[in-house]
Amino acid sequence: MGAATISKENYLKNILLISREKGCVRASEIAALMKVTRPSVSHAVHQLERDNYIHIDYEKNILLTPTGLKVATSVLERYETFYKLLLSLGVPKDIASQDAGRIEHAVSDDSFMVLKTIMIE
Repeated sequence: MGAATISKENYLKNILLISREKGCVRASEIAALMKVTRPSVSHAVHQLERDNYIHIDYEKNILLTPTGLKVATSVLERYETFYKLLLSLGVPKDIASQDAGRIEHAVSDDSFMVLKTIMIE
């Protein structure tokens, strides 16, 4: 299985968001949410399936595998944590969202856990 790159992590996070909202995920919904082309989504989806992060069923619904769900949940948790932190510091929503989307990939697990612990206290 290939390592989850930033691009793969972003796709997995967005698949999770769509599945939570709509139940099933189609490539066109991913393209719309991520503001990318259908061919880009098709390429990414095939890589994710090859790496066992997703499964595509007979109706072309995109489903996270247990491995994909674990990665997607982790990335989403990081995003939400950094987004809330930035908002609490007075950063405007649109900038907080963009920055949280970058930070979620850059911080080590150890640093994230320490930050998360401090934020919970």
